[in-house]
Amino acid sequence: MPCGLSRGRRLTWVIASLLASLTQTARNAAQRGLVSEAGTMGATAVRFVFGLPFALIFLAVIALLTGAPPVPAPEVWGWAVLGAAAQIGGTALMLRSMEVQGFGVATALIKTEPASLALLAAVFVAEPLGPLRLAAIALAVAGVLLASGTEWRRASRAAILIGVASGALFGLSALAFRAGIVALPSGSALIRASLMLCLTLGLQAAAFGFWFLHPGRAAFAAIRLRLRDSFSAGFLGAAASQLWFLAFALTPAANVRTLALIEVPLAAVVSRRMFAETMTARQLIGMGLIVAGIALLLRTV
Repeated sequence: MPCGLSRGRRLTWVIASLLASLTQTARNAAQRGLVSEAGTMGATAVRFVFGLPFALIFLAVIALLTGAPPVPAPEVWGWAVLGAAAQIGGTALMLRSMEVQGFGVATALIKTEPASLALLAAVFVAEPLGPLRLAAIALAVAGVLLASGTEWRRASRAAILIGVASGALFGLSALAFRAGIVALPSGSALIRASLMLCLTLGLQAAAFGFWFLHPGRAAFAAIRLRLRDSFSAGFLGAAASQLWFLAFALTPAANVRTLALIEVPLAAVVSRRMFAETMTARQLIGMGLIVAGIALLLRTV
């Protein structure tokens, strides 16, 4: 079986990606409870502002165990700025897409992220795609579009453009995070991932800090009344990001984001068992394509 990574590194990024997906789901649930009072942007800001202290704690603990982190060069800061801005932009377009067309269609279109990410990586950082890897990503993304259960093909042109652009920006952010981690001169994968996370969250927290000064003043007041929930969301967000960044340190970001699509069939299985929800033939085919795409991906890395 062809494999460009050692078995240990391969197992680590797979486990980290799966745990990140689960932790991210918990973070989304924690954030959702803040939307009614702090608004969508306020609840989004919690992820960065309240996640930063926990990311700094993670970095301090890892540094004590493995040694001091490397000093980031200007190139690393450049990737951090690009990743932070692209992630915020992707979130804004995602919210706009949901407003224009609805949650289901927007989610299906945004899940094209792995395909956009693979193409961006091939163009900007010369990561080889290869026919098998490209086929694996295409299969998984096609499966998501089928399994979403939405009539996304009826989406307006604006919704399609905004949704795909959102996915592309999320892909660009993952690419930038991966590039910044790789550009760090020394240290273990864990310490480099943790340092890159702190740089990125610091920039994003600063951006939302300025937002809180005027347009987001009401959201900040609402968040202050829900500090416990905000810190819970921040911790879960930082933990999920720590796992994502660790996976980025070990393998190309497109591999990580494609594997993350496994949450779609897993969520469907949970829904069927817990809520007796049925699935259409189209959805079942979509689930099969996702699993086949991920299986093929794991055979190529």
